[in-house]
This record gives sequence, structure tokens and C-alpha cells, in this order.
Amino acid sequence: MNLNVWKVAFVALLLVGLQSCGGDGPTPTPPKTPEQIATEALTGTGTQTWGIAGGGRVTRGGNNVTDLYSTFELILNSGSSKTYTTRNSNDLFDANGNWAFAGTNFDKITLTGTKPAAAREMSFTQTGTNLKLVFSIPAPGARINGQFAIAGDYVFDLIKK
Repeated sequence: MNLNVWKVAFVALLLVGLQSCGGDGPTPTPPKTPEQIATEALTGTGTQTWGIAGGGRVTRGGNNVTDLYSTFELILNSGSSKTYTTRNSNDLFDANGNWAFAGTNFDKITLTGTKPAAAREMSFTQTGTNLKLVFSIPAPGARINGQFAIAGDYVFDLIKK
């Protein structure tokens, strides 16, 4: 009888040992940081183009000025140096430069450059295929070539391309 108890205990111990010999399970993917989530909202998985065509809209001071920016595009890249390119910005944005998050909430960006929109904090909201940029340009220095006044509160409702 003693021998049977030892045999059963040995088999049980052997089964437990075999269960623990399996390979390590897959390493779980770490959760994304707030900055990674915000970057993906703006750039997808690397580069994302946003534009007015296809249902976008631009307002300045509550007035519709979409006709001035109807072919505007903003291309954001999330590479090691976050870059941007614009097309048809009517001299509001630089043609290209770098972008960065403003602050630690990751809900505002700034663009480098010399044009009026450069260095302005732009609040953004991305929902599905829409990106809303909200920013202000103060009156000093808000004329382009001495004639086109661009001061005001802007809202760019952009569509994912």
C-alpha cells in the first residue's frame, strides 16, 4: 500500500512538473502613453494628410472663409523629428517645418516657421476622419504683404485624406 501512495505522489509531481515546463507565454504589449495616442491621432501610423476638400471648412472670427483655403492640405509626419508640410495655405502657414506638442496634455501643437500660424498653440480634436484645429492670430503682424489681414480666431475642420 505504501508503494502505491508513493507511485501516485510521484506521478502527480511529474504531471505538475511537466505543466510548468511549457515555454513562456507571449509578452503582453505595454499600454500606449498619452503622447503615443495623441501622435497616432494626428499622424496615423507614420504620415497623415488632412485637407479641406471633401467636406472641410475654415472659419475666422465665426465667418466662413473656406473659399480662401479650399485646397489647403496639412501633412503631419511622426518620424524621429516630427515634421509637417502644407499646401495652398494662402501664406497663413509655412510650406514645411517641425511640429511639437505644446504642454503635457497632448491636446495642443505648435508649428515652426515664420508665417502667422507659426508658434501659435493650436488646440486639436481628432474624431474618426475629422481633425479640428483651433488657434488665434493677434492683430500685430497679422497682415501679409501689407494688405491681406489675417488676424482672428481660426477653426480648421479638416478631413483625413
